[in-house]
Amino acid sequence: MNDFVQDARSATKAIRGLFPATPLQRNDHLSARYGAEIWLKREDLTPVRSYKLRGAFNAMRKMREKTPDQRHFVCASAGNHAQGVAFACRHFGVAGTIFMPVTTPQQKIDKTRMFGGDAVKIQLTGDYFDQTLAAAQEFCRAEGAHFLAPFDDSDVIEGQASVAVEMLDQLGRAPDMVVLPVGGGGLAAGVTSLLREAAPEVEFRFVEPLGGASLHAALLAGETVKLPKVNSFVDGAAVGRLGELTFERLRWASADLVHLAPEDRVCITMLEMLNVEGIVLEPAGALSVDVLPELAEEIRGKTVICVTSGGNFDFERLPEVKERAQRFAGLKKYFILRMPQRPGALKEFLSMLGSEDDISRFEYLKKSARNFGSVLIGIETKRAENFSIFTGRMEAAGFTYRDITNDDALSEFLI
Repeated sequence: MNDFVQDARSATKAIRGLFPATPLQRNDHLSARYGAEIWLKREDLTPVRSYKLRGAFNAMRKMREKTPDQRHFVCASAGNHAQGVAFACRHFGVAGTIFMPVTTPQQKIDKTRMFGGDAVKIQLTGDYFDQTLAAAQEFCRAEGAHFLAPFDDSDVIEGQASVAVEMLDQLGRAPDMVVLPVGGGGLAAGVTSLLREAAPEVEFRFVEPLGGASLHAALLAGETVKLPKVNSFVDGAAVGRLGELTFERLRWASADLVHLAPEDRVCITMLEMLNVEGIVLEPAGALSVDVLPELAEEIRGKTVICVTSGGNFDFERLPEVKERAQRFAGLKKYFILRMPQRPGALKEFLSMLGSEDDISRFEYLKKSARNFGSVLIGIETKRAENFSIFTGRMEAAGFTYRDITNDDALSEFLI
């Protein structure tokens, strides 16, 4: 591990030729809330707005040192890794071919092309990432190009460890705890490997999206596990299987050090960081802050560093984020209401709403019987407890309703 620390410091020095150290900022708002020294390691402020550039750059640098004739690099990604590889290709003046699914949003394609300039070509292929990955790897075999893995690569892990090198240098001492988001495990493997050697007193907590908890599953099983289903909302950390190399560096951890963040709760954190702090975080970038309420008792009086891993957020998703946040907080619900088809029924229903309640959606679905009609209704309120008052009034008046807010199948179809 001494070699790893030295290699990570060498990688950090090389990265300084690409961009300055990202800020380590004490956050007064969070520090006051939790009675702790909360610092944010702002990886959302790299040139490509995520830490992924570090690993891509380091892997490309080391490959070119070993094989100077290698001038063609390939990756498969629809997100931050693609942008990091594109930026590194332009920096080194080498060719890059970046495979992306056909379904990739145009904003991500445009940003990748902007970072890579004339150095990169983008290939859109496959409806699903597995198809895209297979096409990229076949292309590498045919063209003799070098495939740059997003996380399961020792040089990538070493590059991500530069985050920890900067932490120690910027803070001037070891923190009590570091909170790390986990997707494929490259960042967590790099940071923990360095700090466990250079500052063994540091504690760690890991955060995964609830719908993509590959580290948690691997630690429970004692080996990497392919998740049967992955919720893709936290796209920067929604990985179906942890990397083999990353797991080898993380298998020391116990499963109770891994916290699982509900995707909709992450939306509340994203909005709070945006509205209170003016910090734009993507869902994966907000994970380390999102878990702080669960850690409140154990971090009081301690120095804690949360790695905000990325800020590539498309503001066209903001309405969805707000919707998810409201639903998780209990401030917005959807009902299917059986509305009597008689004069005054609608007026009677509206009278049940409180002064803090507001109708956000009202849609007549179909007649379910001669004397009744089905209505899809969305209601927002200022306090979650208002809904118990509202539903109590409906029940007292004999209105039949069904709360479909948390019914995934009906919500996806109707909302």
